[in-house]
Amino acid sequence: MTRMCVLVRVAALIGCWSFAAVDLAGGELRGRIVDAQTGRAIPARVYLQAESGEFLFVETGHPQGSALPYAEQWVPMPDSVERHTTVSAHPFRAELVPGRYTIEIERGKTYFPLRQSFTIGEEPVELTFRLQAWAEPARRGWYSGETHVHRRLVELANVMPAEDLNVAFPVTYWTTVGGIAPGLEPSALRRQGPSPFGPREDRGSEPIFLDRTHVILPRNTEYEIFSLGGRDRHVLGAIFILNHRTRFTDGAPPIGPIAARARAEGALLDLDKHSWPWSMMLVPVAQVDLFELSNNSVWRTNFGFKSTSVAPADWMNLDYESPGALTEWGWLNYGWEVYYALLNCGFRLAPTAGTASGVHPVPLGYSRVYVHTGEAFSLDEFLTGLKTGRSFVTTGPMLFATANDAHPGEVFAFETHEPRSVNVVVEAVSERRLEAVEFLVNGRVAHRVTPEPARTAEGAWSARVEQAVELADSGWLAVRAIEPREPGRKRFAHTAPWHVSMAGRFPTPRAEQVDYFIGQMESEIARNREVLSADALAEFESALKTYREIRGRVWE
Repeated sequence: MTRMCVLVRVAALIGCWSFAAVDLAGGELRGRIVDAQTGRAIPARVYLQAESGEFLFVETGHPQGSALPYAEQWVPMPDSVERHTTVSAHPFRAELVPGRYTIEIERGKTYFPLRQSFTIGEEPVELTFRLQAWAEPARRGWYSGETHVHRRLVELANVMPAEDLNVAFPVTYWTTVGGIAPGLEPSALRRQGPSPFGPREDRGSEPIFLDRTHVILPRNTEYEIFSLGGRDRHVLGAIFILNHRTRFTDGAPPIGPIAARARAEGALLDLDKHSWPWSMMLVPVAQVDLFELSNNSVWRTNFGFKSTSVAPADWMNLDYESPGALTEWGWLNYGWEVYYALLNCGFRLAPTAGTASGVHPVPLGYSRVYVHTGEAFSLDEFLTGLKTGRSFVTTGPMLFATANDAHPGEVFAFETHEPRSVNVVVEAVSERRLEAVEFLVNGRVAHRVTPEPARTAEGAWSARVEQAVELADSGWLAVRAIEPREPGRKRFAHTAPWHVSMAGRFPTPRAEQVDYFIGQMESEIARNREVLSADALAEFESALKTYREIRGRVWE
């Protein structure tokens, strides 16, 4: 990290942290955050740290302002701690004992982080923090969302603008016990389980607009089954029902009737994590809509979840830091390889992202999905685009791509079965230089390009890559961009797939891919035979039958 000392103003180091050391006297910090271009006050996320390393929280300095502290640590991971305050577009303050402090300020994905140090003495210190935006996806018609949100409804009016997250799906009803309906209050009603981590609020199913482009979809349910059949610990996994109309009063499993009702209400089904024991059953049985390419194990702080409930396959060639312990990049690639295999099986899942902010040590929207809605924000277009895959997922870069002038999610249907060439145009904008732009065909890298980016006026990196991608059969193509970070971490952006149909042929998975799913179903049937009801067990058997039928399409 580069360090610059100036007297008062922050010197922006584009491409890394903005940093300044300001030696002033004062017993109180009074701060303002403004957009560097327009000078207008903006909301943001604030990290305040004493020289001892202790994280502190700020409070609002205005009668109409708000400041929301967030403190999460995933025990027993002492190095995976998230301590910050999200502040509204008003002045903030903190009473501090004399000493040296560091403040870090971030806003969503498209502002350069700012880092500044200062000294507090006996008098107030007044500082203005100027955040520089490096991308404006909304100008291109792209708006952000997150589908795994555990922040309370009352918090989102503060947090969503601070993170510039356009659409949020906060969990309203939640259960962790099989056969028990998702709960709302900690005091359980008959056959309704307590809501984990305290009470929640149901404000109905109508959207709550914070302003024209920031909206909460307030009724969402999570089934996360950790125990059932009288066993204290028998894990199946999680699934989200997003934006449903009425309250769900049935327990799971079985999941089929719940999924059918969700579809009848126009809700979306989000798989959550690919590594849950029941996840690969849910895809064919529940007809899941969304797959989280970045999920709640990806944090701003240190990566923590290095082992998995379901073991990855050797053919995935993942990164491990030690036997059985994935790196963060290995974890991400594990999810991608499962996603690619499902697409190759013919399941048209759209990508999404979630953090579980509110439970996990991660800011809201740290991983997010961007959806193209057109020239202006439209909630209907956002929901349609989310389901159909007119989208990209990111933890950092902005990735705007078209194939034959069409956004991701497009289905190319050709009447004949013969090789085709699709022209893919990529515009990537990133805070750091990209390591690579990769063009995927049916899950394999067909082309890997090291872009030659140019600096933008705002100080970001912009790269344009045009690539002819050859297609030999039905399947899909996608683009992903990789941005290196220190120490040894990476951020990424990944488009949804463009689907390709030739002469009506199904996509064909590799044998090892579908055999991996068959093995999971056979293992789960054996594990659950004495635990699940006949109806619930039949869902795993139905999924096994589906995968075996797909296996019949594979050429050895």
